[in-house]
Amino acid sequence: MTPAPRRSAPAKAKSAIPQIGWRTPQPAPIVLVSGPEEVCAERAIAGVREFLKSEDPSLEVTDVRADDYTAGTLLAVTSPSLFGEPRLVRVGGVEKCSDTFLTEALAYLEHPQDGATVVLRHTGASVRGKKLLDAIRAGQGSGIEIACPAIKRDSDRFDFAVGEFKAAQKRIAPVALRSLVSAFADDLTELAAACQQLIADVPGDISEQVVERYYGGRVETSAFTVADTAIAGHYGQALLALRHALASGADPVPLVAAVAMKLRTMARVAGNRESSSALAQRLGMKDWQVDRARRDLVGWSASTLGMAIHATARADAEVKGASRDAVFALERMITIIATRQPYGR
Repeated sequence: MTPAPRRSAPAKAKSAIPQIGWRTPQPAPIVLVSGPEEVCAERAIAGVREFLKSEDPSLEVTDVRADDYTAGTLLAVTSPSLFGEPRLVRVGGVEKCSDTFLTEALAYLEHPQDGATVVLRHTGASVRGKKLLDAIRAGQGSGIEIACPAIKRDSDRFDFAVGEFKAAQKRIAPVALRSLVSAFADDLTELAAACQQLIADVPGDISEQVVERYYGGRVETSAFTVADTAIAGHYGQALLALRHALASGADPVPLVAAVAMKLRTMARVAGNRESSSALAQRLGMKDWQVDRARRDLVGWSASTLGMAIHATARADAEVKGASRDAVFALERMITIIATRQPYGR
């Protein structure tokens, strides 16, 4: 008996619009930034803004929430102004968009405004807005798509870190790169921050010894683990993390630097009521950095934050030679930060 012919699976529908890498973003009338990886999405959206800003410094930037949308907003913020400045409209929360936004966005695709770039951020967390995404991918609105898929596998994190140093035209030894990725295996945000810290701090090539000095022996415990637990007020955990890091060979200087970096970011964000995107733009930061700092600030006051910054500055001087006991300097700093009390109380 002749076997029945096998049915081939239906081909997956291909997108009709250009697919652009998040590291090399470019503007278009419609820019769909899709996928769950927020670090990559933030980079892509910031890259579009930088591209447009370099072409015309008078660029007008507006942030809109698709899930908290007022009728008529999209057309109002994309329409030409009196002086004809280019417009960038960044729309967040498209995966939670209201019916009103969906209707107006679909209508906008039919007649995009000249001189306007509309960036639509859809995390893929729900199927909400699928009709809009399908229309964009079919070619309506002359858009492009920047996909930001989840970075979960070790190989993906390794490729991410490679890209960080390549983009900065910085060379890093393969062994150093593997150690760095291992130290921040659980948090892409912190891996990105660590890469940027090395790029900013280290002149020339980055060797295994440099990474060892900053993050050495801390596959389980990183400088940021010490900083995070202390800032969160977990005194016992912070002290254990510190001692583990030191026992693993971590250098005191980068440990203090990690704490200082987080406290500086908290101080810059503290007291500001602007939206994350607006504040990030004004301070030259990323949206995720503002959001993280705001989470870190829970339970802190201006006085306790000032005390922590002073304690960290003192520890920084002491681990760099002002004291013979660097370990005590570190433990005093962690105690003050984690308890939010003067040392000895």
